[in-house]
Amino acid sequence: MSEIDSFRTEVKQWLEDNCPQSLRTPMSDDEMIWGGSHVQFNTQDQRVWFERMRDKGWFAPAWPVDVGGGGLTPSQEAVLEKEMMKLGCRPPQINLGIWMLGPVVLEYGTHEQKQRLLGPMCRGEVRWCQGFSEPNAGSDLAGIRTSAVDMGDHYLVNGSKIWTSYGDKSDAMYALVRTDANALKHQGISLLVLDMHAEGVTVAPIDLISGKSTFCEVFFDNVKVPKDNLIGELNGGWALAKKLLQHERSAMSKFGQFCLPTHFSLMSLVKDYLPMAEEGEAASDIALRQRAMAAEMDEIAYNLTVQRMGEEVRAGKNVFGTMSIMKLVHTEQEKQKFELLLHAMGYRALGNLSLAGEGCEYSAQELKLTKAWLNGFTQTIAGGSSEVQLNVIAKRVLELPETKIPTQPQAKGGAQ
Repeated sequence: MSEIDSFRTEVKQWLEDNCPQSLRTPMSDDEMIWGGSHVQFNTQDQRVWFERMRDKGWFAPAWPVDVGGGGLTPSQEAVLEKEMMKLGCRPPQINLGIWMLGPVVLEYGTHEQKQRLLGPMCRGEVRWCQGFSEPNAGSDLAGIRTSAVDMGDHYLVNGSKIWTSYGDKSDAMYALVRTDANALKHQGISLLVLDMHAEGVTVAPIDLISGKSTFCEVFFDNVKVPKDNLIGELNGGWALAKKLLQHERSAMSKFGQFCLPTHFSLMSLVKDYLPMAEEGEAASDIALRQRAMAAEMDEIAYNLTVQRMGEEVRAGKNVFGTMSIMKLVHTEQEKQKFELLLHAMGYRALGNLSLAGEGCEYSAQELKLTKAWLNGFTQTIAGGSSEVQLNVIAKRVLELPETKIPTQPQAKGGAQ
């Protein structure tokens, strides 16, 4: 038996012994466990799973052991992820620090920062939020105006951030701030870590029309930030932001897998509700099946691309170009598949859909179709809209030249 096969056997047995049966099911939003200074568990099983994965170092399985990680090789990490998916294991915690900031600190942080910041992440002790967007700098991220002025032994931060997910529940924020007002806008930005409980930090939740929102606006009024909370070089934050956003897009593409059982997929649901072929069937039914076949081929191509990217990462290759498209492709495909499902179900889509079928190893699960369908649209906006993603790919990956649309000269005598 090869070394990796032996590791796979050990992982399968460990997961079988340590992941509670109740946590081998898809989870709803209110069942997610967020790491932080005040972790809340709904059940004892959630606590057990959290603590066992934490103690194993598998909150961050491929991070070095000396910062609290599991020390696994990329191949071993891939085995762990695959075996967890096979068993239907829920993630033991959701932690934006591990998914987004952590990889940047591992690459650019000092030894002291790695010990100070990564250890608590690996123990699930800090809940992180992201401070990028501002009221006048959403899609134009480099247009931020929140400032960090060098005061000798600390920075003084003033400004505000908006659309900060879970800002009211977070312990810390990684934020882009302007540290040189006279530099070109992409060159005067730095990446800072801020304490959300510091004096001068005010968080205001944002109400949405749905009546429920995770978004907040965060205000900074003369907030003192230690100089050693600067990640990377002063005024070098734009390069770090691009790295971090790659990890964000990759993380966002994972959320869908937490919501459906492993043996279900949107495409399987679509095909279950496609019209049966009948004599003289309507052209609209044929077109719907053609759309479904095209969506299924797109899904297969996406999954193969994910597999290829994983192999390239393990081989030490640069996957910047491939990673840049993952969020765009995944969110657009999910939106299209929900549209297909609703069309295929017709009036039946007005209610919830039970996902428990014959031989199903899970208890009955209800997919709230309307909410899931609407959420599919929000995911094409969050983390950078699809239009912004296309511009990023064109400029940063394909390196296409910028072109200006010529304006039509106005005809003499006014518009015709």
